[in-house]
Amino acid sequence: MDRNIRTVDDVLKLLDDLFTAEADRWTADAATWWDGFYSDRSRPVPFFVAKPDESLASYLDRRLITPGRALDLGCGPGRNALHLASLGFRVDAVDLSPTAVAWGEERAREAGADIRFHCGDAFTLTAAELGGPYDLIHDSGCFHHLPPHRRISYLRLLDRSLAPGGHLALTCFAAGEMGSELPDAAFYRQSRLHGGLAYTPESLRWIFSGLTEVELRRMHDEPPESPYFGESFLWTALFRRDTPPAPDQRFS
Repeated sequence: MDRNIRTVDDVLKLLDDLFTAEADRWTADAATWWDGFYSDRSRPVPFFVAKPDESLASYLDRRLITPGRALDLGCGPGRNALHLASLGFRVDAVDLSPTAVAWGEERAREAGADIRFHCGDAFTLTAAELGGPYDLIHDSGCFHHLPPHRRISYLRLLDRSLAPGGHLALTCFAAGEMGSELPDAAFYRQSRLHGGLAYTPESLRWIFSGLTEVELRRMHDEPPESPYFGESFLWTALFRRDTPPAPDQRFS
C-alpha cells in the first residue's frame, strides 16, 4: 500500500506523472527531447540565431529595466543571455538540455561574455546554485511548455528569486495564434500538452496578479535581416515586483 502524498511537491510530482513521457518538456527527463531539438544547428529555426528578443531590446532601450542580476529561464543556446551580458548584466542562464547549454557556453567564449550556465531544472536548483535574488527574470518560451500545475512551481521560483523592484520579462504563445486553447483540466484527461499552452492577456494578468503590469503586447514581427527576434504569434509581457509577497502568497 502506497501512501506517498504529504507535501505540495509530492502532489506536483504525481500530476507530472499523469502525462505521457513524450509530452514532457519541463522536467529533467525531457533533456533528451530538447537535445534532439538543438542537435542540428543548421536547421532554419528563427530563434537559433544569436540575436535577442525585440521586446527585451525595447525594454532596455527605454530603460524600463536596467543592468543588474539576471536569470534567463530556458535559455537555449544563450541568445538573450548574451545580449544581457553585453550590456552589463550578471547573468545566470538555465536550460534542461546539455546540448543547448554547450552551444551557449561556446557562444559566450567566442563573445568573451561572462555568463554562468546551469544545466538542469530551474525549479529544483538551489538558491546557492542560482545565486539570486535577481533584478530580472527573463523567460522566452519556457512558461508555455509547463502543464497547469507547474505554474505553482513557477510562482514559487519568482517568490524566492525575484528581488523587490525586479522584473519578470515573459514571452509566450498567444491565444488565437499559437498553442492549445483547451481548458486546464483537459490536458490531464488527455495526458498531453499539444505542443504548448496558449494564453490570453486576462489569463496572464490573473496568474501574475501578485506583480504589477508594466507592459503587455503582441511581439513585433521582425524580418530575417533584423538584429532582433520577433514573431507576432507571441505575447510579450513585463511585470514588476513592487513589494515582497504577502505571507498568504508565499509557497512553502
